Amino acid sequence: MDDYRVIADELAADIAAGRLRPGDRLLPLRRFARNRCIASSTAARVYRELSRRGLTVGEVGRGTFVRTAAPSAEPALAEPGEARVDLEMNFPVLPEHPALLAKSLEHLLRPDALAVALRPVGAVGTAVARQAAAAHLARADWAPDPGQLLFAGNGRQAVAAAIAALVPAGERLGVEALTYPVVKGIAARLGVTLVPLAMDEHGLTAEALRTAAPLRAVYLQPALHNPLGITMPARRRSELAAVLRELDIPAIEDAIYGFLRNDLPPFAALAPERTVVVDSLSKRLAPGLSLGFLTVPEGTAHDFATALRSGTWTAPHFALDAATRWMADGTAATIEATKRDDAAARQRIVAEKLAGFRVRADPQAYHCWWELPDPWRADTFVAAAARRGIAVTPSGAFAVGPGHTPNAVRLALASPPRDALADALGVLAELAQGTPEDTGPE
Repeated sequence: MDDYRVIADELAADIAAGRLRPGDRLLPLRRFARNRCIASSTAARVYRELSRRGLTVGEVGRGTFVRTAAPSAEPALAEPGEARVDLEMNFPVLPEHPALLAKSLEHLLRPDALAVALRPVGAVGTAVARQAAAAHLARADWAPDPGQLLFAGNGRQAVAAAIAALVPAGERLGVEALTYPVVKGIAARLGVTLVPLAMDEHGLTAEALRTAAPLRAVYLQPALHNPLGITMPARRRSELAAVLRELDIPAIEDAIYGFLRNDLPPFAALAPERTVVVDSLSKRLAPGLSLGFLTVPEGTAHDFATALRSGTWTAPHFALDAATRWMADGTAATIEATKRDDAAARQRIVAEKLAGFRVRADPQAYHCWWELPDPWRADTFVAAAARRGIAVTPSGAFAVGPGHTPNAVRLALASPPRDALADALGVLAELAQGTPEDTGPE
């Protein structure tokens, strides 16, 4: 057995026996290597092995710690949380929305309309659907060409099809260092290597793109970034568009939350010839009533339609017809407008309840990024919040690749009623003002 695994087994036994307790900080890497009389590279492999087993977690600038709680058997953000207050998943459905949606579905219950909706439909949908979607997805001074629109079953499938069409198995896809967790799973299934790209307070940097090349494509979220909640300023978007042209790299723009900032055009407005815009109705309307959209560059629709068919990611005809009705009769626009007001109101609650903490978010976002105060660590805080019936997501769920993750959590704001959200944030603020020792035993 390799030496590093023998040492990792010893430390794992110490953790199991309680000699190393949850929250204990391991020695700095070099000091650990000196104490054990091993090379620094071997020590690093020991720490990586402990992390791989789910026994430790690393945090930027703070070190490596024994995990407070065992990692979940299910991927983060895979299913609705079991906590009484769910700040992990975003389900923005307001009480008045089901009645609005139901009214528009009456026409589909006629036998003639239902007969059509039960037939299969291809990735290009129907001419009526393309026209309705093009008008509905338009924002600021940008509107998609109906001829360049394709349909998927949902946003995740649209992302998967875009990656499959642009990045062959074994090739490299650039992603923001903190990104939508589902992309990690999609890349793994497609055999695509993710390359984390550095970010600053404005999002992905142009220098990170240059440094990481060659890349087959880049996946990015310029508006209301998930998890950071930031929106990329116009100057940064222009810089990135210029670098993508310079390096001849296509972009996959995730615009799922873009409807909350309908005052801004998508990144594709700056580089339409190389940008695929992915969108869906899951956040716009409801997760259970989804439809995915791909707006693709001119002359590429065949390739993306092939990817959709190959992955069996095309939209059901019934969902396409229902969504077309909602978009055409104004129901979708009405619901989205109420959600913009709702998201802004929830951000005001965050500003009030978490005043004094380091919280990052666009004022229109349905989520925010909370940089935790000392002595809290992300996994410790998540466990303490769960004991109070509140589910939050640790930063590690969004991190790409090995290495330390920020000491932060993401709060999804859309699911609970506003009064429950305010109460939960008050509980979390009180928790953060104390210490892990104040919260009682595991």
